[in-house]
Amino acid sequence: MSTEEKSAAPRSLAEALRVRDDVSLAALLRSRPDLITPVPTDLTQLATRAGTRASVVRALERLDRFALQTAEALAVAPDPASYGELLGLMAGDEEDPAVAAALPRAAALLREQALVWGADDRLRLVRTARELLAPSPQHPSPTGLGPTVREATAGMSPGRIQEILAAVGLPSTHDSVSAVSALGGLFADRRRMAALLAGLPAESREVLDRLVWGPPYGQVTHDPAAHLRALLDRGLLLPTAPGTVVLPREVALHLRAGRAHRAPEPVPPPVEAAATHRPQVVDATAAGQALAALATVDELLKEWDEGGPSVLRAGGLSVRDLKRTAVALDVPEPVAAFWVELAYGAGLIASDGEADERYAATPAYDEWRELPPAERWARLAGTWLTATRTPGVVGGRDAKDRTLSALGPNLDRSAAPEVRHRVLALLAGLPEGASPVAESVLARLRWERPLRGPQQQRETGTGEARDDDLRSRIARWTLSEAELLGVTGRGALAAPGRALIGAPEPPRPATTDGAGEPEGPGDKLPVHHHRTPPVTAPPSPAERAAATATAARLLAPLFPEPLDHVLLQADLTAVAPGPLEQELADVLGVLADVESKGGATVYRFTPGSVRRALDAGRSAADLHAFLARHSRTPVPQPLTYLIDDVARRHGRLRVGAASAYVRCDDDATLDEILADKRAAGLGLRRLAPTVLAAQADPAALLEGLRAIGFAPAAESAAGDVLIARADSHRTPPRAAPEPVPDGPPAPDDTLLAAAIRAVRAGDLASTTPRKPGPAGEDGGEDGVPGGTLPRTGAAETLATMQAAVLTGEALWIGYVNAEGAASQRVIAPIRVEGGFVTAYDHTADEVRTYPLHRVTGVAELADDAG
Repeated sequence: MSTEEKSAAPRSLAEALRVRDDVSLAALLRSRPDLITPVPTDLTQLATRAGTRASVVRALERLDRFALQTAEALAVAPDPASYGELLGLMAGDEEDPAVAAALPRAAALLREQALVWGADDRLRLVRTARELLAPSPQHPSPTGLGPTVREATAGMSPGRIQEILAAVGLPSTHDSVSAVSALGGLFADRRRMAALLAGLPAESREVLDRLVWGPPYGQVTHDPAAHLRALLDRGLLLPTAPGTVVLPREVALHLRAGRAHRAPEPVPPPVEAAATHRPQVVDATAAGQALAALATVDELLKEWDEGGPSVLRAGGLSVRDLKRTAVALDVPEPVAAFWVELAYGAGLIASDGEADERYAATPAYDEWRELPPAERWARLAGTWLTATRTPGVVGGRDAKDRTLSALGPNLDRSAAPEVRHRVLALLAGLPEGASPVAESVLARLRWERPLRGPQQQRETGTGEARDDDLRSRIARWTLSEAELLGVTGRGALAAPGRALIGAPEPPRPATTDGAGEPEGPGDKLPVHHHRTPPVTAPPSPAERAAATATAARLLAPLFPEPLDHVLLQADLTAVAPGPLEQELADVLGVLADVESKGGATVYRFTPGSVRRALDAGRSAADLHAFLARHSRTPVPQPLTYLIDDVARRHGRLRVGAASAYVRCDDDATLDEILADKRAAGLGLRRLAPTVLAAQADPAALLEGLRAIGFAPAAESAAGDVLIARADSHRTPPRAAPEPVPDGPPAPDDTLLAAAIRAVRAGDLASTTPRKPGPAGEDGGEDGVPGGTLPRTGAAETLATMQAAVLTGEALWIGYVNAEGAASQRVIAPIRVEGGFVTAYDHTADEVRTYPLHRVTGVAELADDAG
């Protein structure tokens, strides 16, 4: 390298950032949005922030496996290292062509994210990343390599080092530094090292083979065996502590044929297809699941219409209430938790805020039910895709060993939206109609995000992620939840699900078999890597809204037309052969109980269900007319008798508030109640021939009389029958829970442009050369005490400003705003009058006016400042 090239090479990360163009800076800030929160004042501050531990850890966590392996190799390479040295560590002596082909991309990615800087002949890993990834006795490197010879011999006596030199046939030196350098040179020389190892016993080679891929540390006794002594004498094992030895890095690299990793992974593993189906079958299956999802959420909300379970003191549902909900929905408890959390995330249920706090439907639920079915589904699916609340962790333990409950706190997992979106994107990369092998999806995700935390690989000791890591669990939950919700059908991504993530619709290939049915689970369809969508930033709210609307539009034609009729049967049941119109479903849900669900729903009429309809304000004549209007079969006589019989008895007893009372025109009925021993707990006494008073409240009295076998109706203070509607209890308006972001949001193009302009302007102000001024009364060179803000007198400031207006020159000023905050700026004065200077501010990139009394001083810029 020439002297000019050396002087032009960046000497720090700040200088490396300074020579980047705006496109490169935008890519850095887009990939690491924490760097502009808040916007740094200049590029030096940006570089400082990029090297902080928290920011570097976050950047490392978002690297793919090969880029991370590249950073790990740089952490064990000389500092600085050339690209050739890095290639040798990654590709080995054999120069793996796949690694050599992928390495430029990985190196460019590390440069783009400011984790690596410098030219190809002087690559430097930022100091914080090196500290995180480099080996130490407490934290072995993910590569499995140990310390260098120089590091391992730091505390060794000079005499012992000279003995090692003699043992390996090297001449003695006058100092330890040259001795260690000669020993390291021997270990790094492939030919001489091979000759040295050839003279070792087989047992010694076996010891080296056990340590070569890590961990590089081993234990020895105070009197080691001969084969161990041979290694210690030659420095192939070096002592680090009493009884502990380490394999030097140079020796391990020779045994590994120069590779830093046992298995570099330059290419992401493919997502494999387990089976393929006709796209029409996938879409139809997904639509059926979507209808079932709407019915399940509707059933849950109706179950909680009149007030759901109580809210625990710490928040959330109790285990008992979750079990009851699961029984009511006829699903396992984890699935019930999913539906409860989905409805909560969509803002359909919330706590009512009363003294006896309970969960109930919100007013938004009534608005949601008025939407077309496809739009209702799209709202649920959009909520699921972006929610950070993760129902899969319900039943687990938090950091304080407390059980995590549904609807409770601490269920947010900020990685959930990204993982869900990425899993669906991987499914979108498969051939249309293909369902994935779940393990291949997990393997791909682990390659894309192998690091779960700053010490993950140090904890495991390898580069492999455990099967129980959070991202893998979220991915598994995503595959099952997408099927429940109808985003996928038969495991394959359906057309509405594809639109939900904004993926383009692929061309549909012709089927190879007549029916177009699956070829079978054994027909694996590997997907080429270029077909899988790349990892992208999350979509904006406007893009999500457009994608959700498109998904609803694609789903609407797949839904069957709602039916306006049922089939009444003589066994007091009604069969709905498909989804019903909303009004018909609402009335039938009150008049009858759901007995079975599926492709056709079976309703059963009982005395209790008929009484429920009468309590809701329907008369017997209304019920007869409703059934006759909506049945494709004649109304069975047993059903007619049931309605008339319950209606005949309904309302003969009236219950009101005294604490409570019962009145009835038939005093014989009241005599019957008083004589019944089961009514003793109600505290009844006769006030008049047709009136009984009770100690129980009206609700308890109603339930007690119904349990005995009567059919009382509640009445108001005016004596009118109270109508008990299913939607009588609603919470006050509640906002849906906001997702917890995974760090700062990704900046948009407008923010990026403004941030880059501000950073460059601030950097101009801080780095522009100034003309030397006399070191005088202010005590600083260039008129700057301590090299901070310029300080000049008021007369000198005014004169310099006026001269700059005439010459058009730019000036460097110090300025203190009204809040007392000091800053330095580069301005080009335009006008000076009335105690103000109007100038083009290069720092803010706009024309501004400053009071002269707030200018601390002024300094001229050097003539070659451009």
